[in-house]
Amino acid sequence: MELVQKKFKHVNIQDPFFSSLINDYKEFTTWFAKKAEDKAYVFEDENDKVNGFLYLKTEEGSVDDVVPQLPNKKRLKVGTMKINARGTKLGERFIKKIFDHALHNKVSEIYVTVFPAHEVLIALFTKYGFTQVAEKHTQNGTELVLIKNLNVLQNTLVRSYPLMDMANRNIYLLSLNPQWHTRLLPDSILTNESADIIEDISHANSVHKVYLAAMDGLEKLKPGDILVIYRTTDHQGPAHYRSVATSVGVVEEYRSIRSFASRDEFMSYCQPYSVFSDAELDQFWQRKNYPHVFRFTYNAAFKRRVTRGEMIEQFGIDPAAYWGFMRLTRDQFNLIAQAGQMDESIIIN
Repeated sequence: MELVQKKFKHVNIQDPFFSSLINDYKEFTTWFAKKAEDKAYVFEDENDKVNGFLYLKTEEGSVDDVVPQLPNKKRLKVGTMKINARGTKLGERFIKKIFDHALHNKVSEIYVTVFPAHEVLIALFTKYGFTQVAEKHTQNGTELVLIKNLNVLQNTLVRSYPLMDMANRNIYLLSLNPQWHTRLLPDSILTNESADIIEDISHANSVHKVYLAAMDGLEKLKPGDILVIYRTTDHQGPAHYRSVATSVGVVEEYRSIRSFASRDEFMSYCQPYSVFSDAELDQFWQRKNYPHVFRFTYNAAFKRRVTRGEMIEQFGIDPAAYWGFMRLTRDQFNLIAQAGQMDESIIIN
């Protein structure tokens, strides 16, 4: 299945997927027709049947059709979001797209209206820090108005996402070889040209990642630690120019592979967010040659990659150090983030 952007006029509203939306919103068919030239994210299966639909819109001003009204502000509105879950992580992939758009459009707030009966959808938004602030009353009934403030840290790492709490955090450079990097972080830009990550449609784009490695020192990882992801050379040229920092994440949890009581427990922990196939995971479990298992949130891809040469010559990073897993200073992190043109609004000191 593939997540693509399509104009409304190229989406089949007769697909059974839209039946519940047509039933919930009396004006849905008319509204859909008016949006003919607008684009939405559409998730289709191998039979071209719709399994997910996400429409986003940037707004400026007050929101006066809810009670109480929302004050004048630039916001991203989640206009329509529906998922046929079927055990997939599509909801979290849509969440990632929502936050990508919010940062790209430099909004301070995201809002969505949801009928109370849609408990699973409400739980998904709540998981990522949305809270109810108002209600919307129409001929269709009463909807809850959920808001996500993009300027304020919340009480958990995931509820705060994509913000990064930098206060008293350790910062590390973590290297990945190109094979794993491509699988794990598909929207990290791998050219020197600035690019718009909003256009990325990779199936592997998600908030959470699980990775296994054997590098010394990884057992030091603690929740909240910051990771600068470093893709090692692809051997297309000197590592000085081809090894690059590409993105940042925040550690959620570290575990030793030996902390899992069984293969089944290990597989169930890794499978949802791992880049590795079941066969690869099974091999890792049998051999225990990658003892470090950690989960992290994928907070931002750099708009521009930062080369090993820059980090050595301009940012003072020791070329003789072990670049597999290396502690960075806050100043070094700031310089890398600036060179990578990362959205600094996600950094909270």
